[in-house]
Amino acid sequence: MLRWCLAAVLAGWSLLALSLLALRWIDPPFTAVHIERRVQAWMHKKPYRKHYTFVALDRIAPDLQHAVIAAEDARFYQHHGFDWHELRTAAEHNWEEGHGRGGSTITQQLVKNLFFGTGRSFLRKGVEATLVPVAELALGKRRILELYLNVVEWGPGIYGAEAAARYHYATVARSVGREQAARLAAILPAPLRRRPARMNEYSALILERMGQMGW
Repeated sequence: MLRWCLAAVLAGWSLLALSLLALRWIDPPFTAVHIERRVQAWMHKKPYRKHYTFVALDRIAPDLQHAVIAAEDARFYQHHGFDWHELRTAAEHNWEEGHGRGGSTITQQLVKNLFFGTGRSFLRKGVEATLVPVAELALGKRRILELYLNVVEWGPGIYGAEAAARYHYATVARSVGREQAARLAAILPAPLRRRPARMNEYSALILERMGQMGW
C-alpha cells in the first residue's frame, strides 16, 4: 500500500514537472485558481465571468512589470526561487507581531497559482517547494515573470495584466502608466477585496521602492 502511494505521488509530481517544462512554450489556458473561483461561484450560486487574455511580456508596460517585482519580490532577479532573506525577515516579523506575513517569491506564487489554488496546507507547501527549482531551471526569469503577470488574479474573474488594465483602467497592459502600475501591484495581496483607487499609501511605497531599485 505504501509503495503504491509513493508511486502515485511520484507520478503526480512528474506530471506537474513536465507541465512546467511545457509551459516554456505553451501559454496555460487555465490555472488551479481559475478552476477554484468557478467552482466557488457555482457552489454559492453567484454569477461568474472569466476575463483572461494572455499577452507577451513585451506587451506589458515595463512600469507594471517593475511595480509588481517591487511589491511582490524585490530580489526576483537575485534568488533562485526562494528568497531566504525575506523568509527569515517574515519569520522574525511573525514571531514579534504574532500574525502572518508572507515571504513567497514570484516563482513560488506562480507554482501555487498554476497547480494548487489559494488553499493552504503543509502537503501543498512541500510539493510546491520541490517544484520551484524545476520552474526556475525550466522556465527562466523572463518566462516566469511573463507567466505570473498573465495568470495572477487581479479582481473578481480578472486574470492577468491585460484583463486587469482593461477592467480597472479601460486601457491595455502596454499603456498602463507608472502610478496606475503601482496601484495595480498594490492590490495583488488581496485582489478580491482591494481596489486600485484606494491604495494611496501602499502604491506610494511601491513607487518609492521602484525608484530605489533604479526604475
